[in-house]
Amino acid sequence: MAQDISIGVKDFVAAAKKEIEEVETADAIALHGLDDVVIVDIRDVRERQRDGYIPGSFHCPRGMLEFWIDPASPYHKEVFAGDKRFLFHCASDWRSALATQRAQEMGLRPVSHIVGGFNAWKKAGGPTEEGKQS
Repeated sequence: MAQDISIGVKDFVAAAKKEIEEVETADAIALHGLDDVVIVDIRDVRERQRDGYIPGSFHCPRGMLEFWIDPASPYHKEVFAGDKRFLFHCASDWRSALATQRAQEMGLRPVSHIVGGFNAWKKAGGPTEEGKQS
């Protein structure tokens, strides 16, 4: 029997974008390097190694997001306990829209994501590094 998928990923992303703050690429580049801003890269480690990353970004694979945000989790990361602004990105912006929505639902504030993701960041001339940092 064939599956009857009634809600697709585009529907989830569109719904998330109605609930979250989106930051245009140029504005995100202007926020880069500020002490009170944490840029969170939710891409897979292989994407960071292959495509590069934003210098100073914190790598949090999407599959670990909820575990790393939750202070009651044995996997909690202190970076998410700070009084900072969290700016999420993925490659294009679908995963980061969903991640931003979930982080916001969990109570992380303020949190937003970069429109167009890392691809838009690179295209706009934002600083990047190549390599293995994770």
